[in-house]
Amino acid sequence: MAKEETIIEQWERVKAPAVPELTEVKLKLRETALLVLDIQNQNCNQDRRPRCVKTLHNVQMLLEKSRKSEMLVIYTLTSAASKADVRREVLPRRDEQIVKAGVDKFYQTNLEDLLKEHKIKTVIIVGTSANGAVLHTATGAAKRKLEIIVPVDGISATYPYEEQYTVWHLLNAPGTRKRVILTKAKMIQFI
Repeated sequence: MAKEETIIEQWERVKAPAVPELTEVKLKLRETALLVLDIQNQNCNQDRRPRCVKTLHNVQMLLEKSRKSEMLVIYTLTSAASKADVRREVLPRRDEQIVKAGVDKFYQTNLEDLLKEHKIKTVIIVGTSANGAVLHTATGAAKRKLEIIVPVDGISATYPYEEQYTVWHLLNAPGTRKRVILTKAKMIQFI
């Protein structure tokens, strides 16, 4: 009788899916918002999450483009954080809203109301943690029928696998697969 394979043995044979294709995007300014998720000193630093530190340049680039175009920018923080905890490289301006929440930034917050008030149809999501805030907020956005743009060079997690899984999930899960476009910060244009 053949020995039955364990789940772990099966997992050891799993091959990673192909690298997803990235798409150049042109977005309507007045219908798009940039969501900057949880980029804080406590979780975006060389000791805890150096991958986040490496994304800061790309997030800064998107912030500059968004602000120059007078696009809506909304920040999120973890529940225990304050504005003073935001990394100095990406500090919010006085007129930019901050939402505090757990992993789904729509859950029990005014994020949906802010987006509706500005007639937003598309959100660009950047930030950390990819497998927490990015994944769950993107899922919440899809549930609300928003289009979702994820610049892969603007999201981070502790390990590359967490980022890879998040991207795979967003492209393949029933709730998000028809609403997510993967890109890079330099591949986003505003019209």
